[in-house]
Amino acid sequence: MQRSYRWRPTEGIGLEHLILDHREDVIVADGVVIGDRGDGPFGCSYRICCDTGWRVRSLEVHTAGGRFLVLTSDGDGHWRDSDGRALPRLDGCIDVDLAATPFTNTLPIRRLGEALHQRTGIAVAWVAVPSLEVRRLDQAYTRLADGRCLYEGPIGEFQAELELDADGLVLHYPSLFTRVDAP
Repeated sequence: MQRSYRWRPTEGIGLEHLILDHREDVIVADGVVIGDRGDGPFGCSYRICCDTGWRVRSLEVHTAGGRFLVLTSDGDGHWRDSDGRALPRLDGCIDVDLAATPFTNTLPIRRLGEALHQRTGIAVAWVAVPSLEVRRLDQAYTRLADGRCLYEGPIGEFQAELELDADGLVLHYPSLFTRVDAP
């Protein structure tokens, strides 16, 4: 099953287009984002592959201008770079958080499912855009009533109530993103 989604930033200019493809043994997210962050305009494409339990197995990001990042995971929180070198600083990170898209919030929301009825802390491999700097970041999610989820990250510094569709994809991320394909 393949579906498409679009988001725009709540401030400034930009647009994201995402194709989400649920295959028999893998979930593939292909996205293109253009926008304007604090350090200027950017454009990037990304591909995230997850197993059927929504555990990230690979991330590929290419920026306009030629930068790229490739990370692979065993699904249990052990990461490698494009040269196959282990990245121990990311040990324990199951999910990725690509700063340019609200889609990556869906990854832990879908993966953790019912566990989110209680506040659940996680560590993610956070990727800055357009620099593609990667670092470990602590976050937390708590499912609220009426299709909403409280996101905290980095813990103690930021929080937002995400409005979600029935599939766990962001409809509205206050001060950052709004889905434009939503009815």
